[in-house]
Amino acid sequence: MSRRFLPLLLALFAASGCAALIYEVVWLQLLQLVIGSSAVSMGVLLGTYMGGMCLGSIAMPRMVSARRHPLRVYALIEAGIGIFGIAVLFGVPHVSRLYGAIGLPGILLRGAVSAVCLLPPTALMGASLPAIARWVRATPRGVSWLGLLYGANIAGAVFGCLLAGFYLLRLYDMAVATYAAAALNGVVALIAAVWAVRTPAAGAVRSQVLPLRGAWPVYAAIALSGLCALGAEVVWTRLLSLLLGATVYTFSIILAVFLIGLGIGSGAGSFLARRVTPRIALGVCQALAAAAVAWAAFTIVNSVPYWRISAAHFQNRWFRFGFDVLRSAWAILPAALLWGASFPLALASAASRRQDPSRLVGRTYAANTAGAIAGAVGFSLVLIPWVGTQQSERVLMGLAGLAAMLALAGRRWGLRAGAALAASIAVVVWLGWRVPPVPWMMIAYGRRMTTETAAGRPLYVHEGVNSSIAVSEPGDGQRYFHVSGKVEATTESYDMRLQRMLGHIPALLHSNPQSVLVVGFGAGVTAGSFVLYPEVRRIVICEIERAIPPATSRYFGAENYGVLRDPRTTMVYDDARHYVLTTRDKFDIITSDPIHPWVKGTSTLYSAEYFELCKRHLNPGGVIAQWVPLYESDLETVKSELATFFRVFPNGTIWGNDNGGEGYDMVLLAQAGPANIDVDALEQRLSSAGHGPVQKSLRDVGFWSAVGILSTYAGRGSDLEPWLAHAQINNDLNLRLQYLAGMGLDSYNAPGIYAELLGVRRFPEGLFTGSGERMAELRSALGAQ
Repeated sequence: MSRRFLPLLLALFAASGCAALIYEVVWLQLLQLVIGSSAVSMGVLLGTYMGGMCLGSIAMPRMVSARRHPLRVYALIEAGIGIFGIAVLFGVPHVSRLYGAIGLPGILLRGAVSAVCLLPPTALMGASLPAIARWVRATPRGVSWLGLLYGANIAGAVFGCLLAGFYLLRLYDMAVATYAAAALNGVVALIAAVWAVRTPAAGAVRSQVLPLRGAWPVYAAIALSGLCALGAEVVWTRLLSLLLGATVYTFSIILAVFLIGLGIGSGAGSFLARRVTPRIALGVCQALAAAAVAWAAFTIVNSVPYWRISAAHFQNRWFRFGFDVLRSAWAILPAALLWGASFPLALASAASRRQDPSRLVGRTYAANTAGAIAGAVGFSLVLIPWVGTQQSERVLMGLAGLAAMLALAGRRWGLRAGAALAASIAVVVWLGWRVPPVPWMMIAYGRRMTTETAAGRPLYVHEGVNSSIAVSEPGDGQRYFHVSGKVEATTESYDMRLQRMLGHIPALLHSNPQSVLVVGFGAGVTAGSFVLYPEVRRIVICEIERAIPPATSRYFGAENYGVLRDPRTTMVYDDARHYVLTTRDKFDIITSDPIHPWVKGTSTLYSAEYFELCKRHLNPGGVIAQWVPLYESDLETVKSELATFFRVFPNGTIWGNDNGGEGYDMVLLAQAGPANIDVDALEQRLSSAGHGPVQKSLRDVGFWSAVGILSTYAGRGSDLEPWLAHAQINNDLNLRLQYLAGMGLDSYNAPGIYAELLGVRRFPEGLFTGSGERMAELRSALGAQ
């Protein structure tokens, strides 16, 4: 290949990388709707995605003859990726219906769905670099060009990551993002095809196949490099998302910074491959990567949390995003640079003049990707929940050191070189010993860890498969339950009232509730509310993190009435949407314990399609309740939540919970069938012999009568239509809520939002019935509110 072709080829690979990352973001988001968003589901998705790329990189040199023009092969691959990209977009909804009909939840079924959807396009993605590699020779110059192509592909991926996360999906939806990516594939395929016609096929290199022989340590080293890179990304994404907030924007920022490091590092490695001994440089990169892991561990704990910006800048969301980019880069960029440089150096280390460059690239890429699969799955599902992030970072340092030794294996060492190697090992061991633990305040309060003044002391801290959790005691006799940097439940009066409302209001408005589904265990208070009802025979609780129920039951057992040990309780450890999709059971009540909508992935539990799923799983007369926070939110986000719920349940109602007399959060409620609330009958039911514990539970949170409960009424869908006229609907195709909520995360106008809602509320004629005295009392209570 002539040097004059290099700029255009770099541009094509950058466009291809941009499309690939758009697809990755869309496909992982799209398939989570089907197989769930638990760590197991994500492990299956990532394993399948990268496994397809690994398969394609190995298979392409074996299945495609070297006589075929590399550009023509590349054009066909890009066209195929675009076709499959659109096919996945239209095919997943049909897969979803089939998947739900099968009703056999399990990792094999999730893996089969992922494989059917992802293996064909990802195999083509993995084949693209080996395909074009036949246009270069396996020489230092040729290999350096391959490293530049790899770097250009990653540079495009950075742009694709940011384009998808901050523009295409924020303003449009997954369909528009897919069409944009497919258009890029089409343009690349067209240019490559025209270029192939105008460029002789003789430009392709025909080389023989060489056995691995002495190259196996290089492949082993680059496999460990990939393992460390993806393992570190898993660890650091979990830690940085605590500090930056676990929004879709945070995940896009972290991924983009990591890819920037890989891209710049790949370009630097391509430059070095022609000027130094590649294998020594590869070993040095891996040794330095071990030190870079230590750097990230220290900075994430001791530096990044203490970076401050002014209040004015903090309110500017785009300035804040830029600030988060800088904080992420400060911690993780050094290691990413070194892992990026390792790939072209590994190519140069394993290259031979007589070798088929396509097989060289295929083997190196496959080894790196296979290691990446092991790192992503192993650290997320095994190491972090087993030994925690601190020990995981120590494992990363040890594996990076092992990769360095493999890369340098077989060389003769003089006294000075041997002493330098021994000193390097000693430094890595010392740094590993000094890696700091994650402070419990980071797990408990996340981005507010440096400003929280009433933190108290930790009672329990654990890093689970899906979430990091903590239980703390501020010192005033209260207890707080934390999940991944945010407070999820407390024994404070306002929180206890909300948790009880999510259980008691639907249980009281249903005439005879016998089966209940609770989405999210939390502190167990919502689920525990149903224990008090003698008519309830079955309580199913769906919780994504296995560590939560036993931990919170230990510290909130009195508040949740020992629901975990109740013989009527069934625990299901799964993503709630996946459970509702696959179960054939129906329920009298479906209620959700608090799940913050700004957390990445949770908007699937606020979508119109999810509410339709729940509606189909309600028995006649069944009731659904959904939590909506007003704090850490803005008006646009709240309106989207309400409008989406009322789209499915037009006669739904809103019930408000206050904190110090001001709006704080709300419960959305709807019934399958006509809704009519008899105030007298409700009062009579509360006073009946079997419901004494229910009455006491309500009085504990300030509700002394049926009128007291009903006075929290804050509106209904039919009355709020004008107010919600321009609200955005959160559906599966756009998942708009997570983008809106992510932007409004640091808004603090809960009282104002609630006041505006009450300003358009009217007394719901026809909803409440009862004696004149009680109706007058209710009207008075609502008027006072």
